[in-house]
Amino acid sequence: MTIMFNKTPSAALGNRMPPRVRFTGLSAGYPGRPVLDQLDGEIPASAVTALIGPNGSGKSTLLAVLAGVIRPTAGEVRHEGARPPAFVPQRGAVGDTLPLTVRQTVEMGRWGERGPWRRLTRRDRTVVDEVMERLGITALAARQLGELSGGQRQRTLMAQGLAQESDLLLLDEPATGLDPEGRERTAALLTELAADGVTLVHATHDLDAARSADTCLLLRDGRPAGQGPPDRLLTPAALAHLWQPG
Repeated sequence: MTIMFNKTPSAALGNRMPPRVRFTGLSAGYPGRPVLDQLDGEIPASAVTALIGPNGSGKSTLLAVLAGVIRPTAGEVRHEGARPPAFVPQRGAVGDTLPLTVRQTVEMGRWGERGPWRRLTRRDRTVVDEVMERLGITALAARQLGELSGGQRQRTLMAQGLAQESDLLLLDEPATGLDPEGRERTAALLTELAADGVTLVHATHDLDAARSADTCLLLRDGRPAGQGPPDRLLTPAALAHLWQPG
């Protein structure tokens, strides 16, 4: 198993930007429960990639491997970037009992630069202010995380991810718990970030969100079932096959 970071400046790679991430022969899972099986694929740089598949298909596991949270049992993951990915898990993965305010939660995104509980610099505070404004949660700064609605909580976790200033943002079901307006706002934000040069990967069951992505990766039983533009990939026949019982 190999995880590699290539720090070569993009200017030295010619006119064609390489994929931000490549993975070959990737296998991963949990003790006694393999999930990904010899998965090959790539994540295009500065674009939005939607991971589509039924529950148990490997979407969350793939995100965790790309984030470095889970180590692969076989295969290679190659990152064409110098900064670690920013990973935003499902909102249910973060406990409501933690005595954290919204601002403190977002400030945790700066710990990679500063270290846990270290005093933030002026620039750190500016970054936190900017991402909270961008996500529309500035007015919630003093609220406890456990007091938030599902949509407010999700935006707070996304702000924490953005505060890491990574060029690779990994999101697990970012639209879960959001109303239609919130889902539209999230899709628009992802498009804006990609235009700013951020590579985004999000797992989703929302086909409308998937259709607004630049590319889709379909997963079934831990193996790829297709990758390409949503208008070519998300056909009724392909989706019926994807959710067809094994």
